[in-house]
Amino acid sequence: MAATARRRQHARDHADSGSIQPCTPSSTRLIPPSISRMLPILLLLTLLASCPSPTAAFYLPGVAPTDYSSGAKVPLNVNHLTPSLSKEDQHLRSLISYDYYFRPFHFCQPAGGPRDVDESLGSILFGDRIKTSAFEIHMAQNETCKVLCANATYSYVDAQFVNHRIAQNYNFNWLIDGLPAATVGTDKNDPKFQLYSVGFPLGKLYETKSGRYPVLHNHYDIIIDYYSLKGGGISSVGADGKDTRYRVVGVEVQPRSINSQAILNEDGTYTGDCSDDKNPLYLSEGNSADTSAGSPDGYSESATAIFTYSVYWRPSSTPWATRWDKYLHVRDTNIHWYFLINSTIIVIFLTGCVGMVLLRALRKDIARYNQLDLTEDVQEDSGWKLVHGDVFRSPKNPMLLSIFLGSGAQLFLMTGTTIAFALLGFLSPSNRGSIGTVMVIMYTLLGSVGGYVSACMYKTFHGDSWKRNLVLTPLFIPGIVFSGFILLNFFLIYEQSSGAVPFGTMLALVAIWFIVSVPLSFIGGYFGFKAPAFEAPQIPQQAMYLRRWPSILAGGVLPFGALMVELHLIMNSIWFHKVYYMFGFLFVCYGIMIMTCSAVTVLLIYFLLCSENYHWNWRAFLTAGSTALYMTAYALLYWMSNLKMGGVSSNVVYLGYSGLIGFLAFVLTGSIGWCASWLFVRRIYASIKID
Repeated sequence: MAATARRRQHARDHADSGSIQPCTPSSTRLIPPSISRMLPILLLLTLLASCPSPTAAFYLPGVAPTDYSSGAKVPLNVNHLTPSLSKEDQHLRSLISYDYYFRPFHFCQPAGGPRDVDESLGSILFGDRIKTSAFEIHMAQNETCKVLCANATYSYVDAQFVNHRIAQNYNFNWLIDGLPAATVGTDKNDPKFQLYSVGFPLGKLYETKSGRYPVLHNHYDIIIDYYSLKGGGISSVGADGKDTRYRVVGVEVQPRSINSQAILNEDGTYTGDCSDDKNPLYLSEGNSADTSAGSPDGYSESATAIFTYSVYWRPSSTPWATRWDKYLHVRDTNIHWYFLINSTIIVIFLTGCVGMVLLRALRKDIARYNQLDLTEDVQEDSGWKLVHGDVFRSPKNPMLLSIFLGSGAQLFLMTGTTIAFALLGFLSPSNRGSIGTVMVIMYTLLGSVGGYVSACMYKTFHGDSWKRNLVLTPLFIPGIVFSGFILLNFFLIYEQSSGAVPFGTMLALVAIWFIVSVPLSFIGGYFGFKAPAFEAPQIPQQAMYLRRWPSILAGGVLPFGALMVELHLIMNSIWFHKVYYMFGFLFVCYGIMIMTCSAVTVLLIYFLLCSENYHWNWRAFLTAGSTALYMTAYALLYWMSNLKMGGVSSNVVYLGYSGLIGFLAFVLTGSIGWCASWLFVRRIYASIKID
């Protein structure tokens, strides 16, 4: 009793010594209960109303259509080679991508050498390396067995390299008029349903009596769908007038491994013979190339591989604006709707519990605390009111927490803005790398927000090293991410991967960072320190669920559950090079994550304060930030269950990037939980009378 009386007197002394001065004016009244109960429902309806149908073409093309006349040249550009899922066990066996013209592949080059195609910053950061090619394709003109080149000679080292890439299921990635070349398959459960998969295989494993051997695809049947503007749809080849214009609306490639023949003509050109498709091209790992996979004996000292292709134009009624639909078609959307309904129920239940507990408990607490007992000289404090003089004390490591909060606010606005742009269709798949570009630009421009929030919070925490705060805010977290990025880039350079970011792009990122982001952060920090700050005993034994690590670990379960399905799809898109476009679902999941992080953290902080523990700042940040711990654990599970990668580099790259993403998610979710708790603490302590 004596210790409790001392804590109460200590709290009153702190309350009398200074009042809480908010950085921005706020009402001291709680939201009416009727409106509070309606807020989650109204927000949920708004999110669901803004979510488009997953099969609707909610997509604004990012590039203008290109019209071709009959016979006009249609460029075919080549991109890097990337690993894909194994058809046998559905595992990914590498993360290293290679340039199309990487020397061991010996692919045919255009006259004068390949030229780089202009790419966006995001496209380069995500590993795209688009170049021109030697293919000659003309609108509405079929070609049969055209020789691409006839002098590709493979040494035994190169053959071993190519065969290993074939065994790892590497894919070509071509682009015709900005549309990726795809392979068309059928669903096992529904043979009528066609599946368009971006890319096509480098080769395949050929079954023979003596075993399985990798064979290289050296002939490509290119099937291009075109749309006729004059006919308003289907038009036959050669039946057009002079003013007829065509647009490319689909690209399919059917690769084959054959024993091609090239006959040299008098004018120096070649005439191809693609009739022998019974003897696929096998690259001997003994010395060079051999064309009889069925009898892998007696390799020649030197041999050449001949690359050929055929082009077939196919009329289509698909307009240009919907040409991406076949690539983005969802096989089964029910799982998404079930997931959203499940997450929505969780959010409604959780928000209802928090609202019921807090509104009823707080109304009773506030009414009791504000009621003066005229029969007593001093009002006895209890519960969360007892720590009113300590709840706004400066936390431990105020510099680090303020930097996290500033960077978290920056990440929060960047993520929300990017998802909003994607939801509205401005970041369509036709703009390669547009999402990455927008993320970099938005994070850079929002540096002022990060500096302002960090400075305002640091001033609120009574920090006096304001110069250090100004410097560390734009450098600490971006510096950690950039250092990890450079370290992982060295592994990619060692593997000679095309995914290694060029030195010029690195310099561009550093220039954007120091020329734009850092000054904006300084400006935001200046105004943050100019803004008025928020001014604001022993702790009793805590219950098990209120102790530090049990409460922190419990706080991240529900937010992670709200993101788990969408996280799986995003990881498939990143590591399996698939197109992700369901931004409506992502927008709803992002909103659900915000609500869940806020509700869980506020509820735990309320219980913490009721137990007379005022150390809530870091507890709120870590409770919501533990969502990233579960995300990282899921990434490890994904690594063990879906990836079987040989070599150190692929595993280091995956684990390194997963760690960086987990760190950024920790800062983002932790900031969301802290801000929600901060608003809650301010609201309840502004609603009571302090003696």
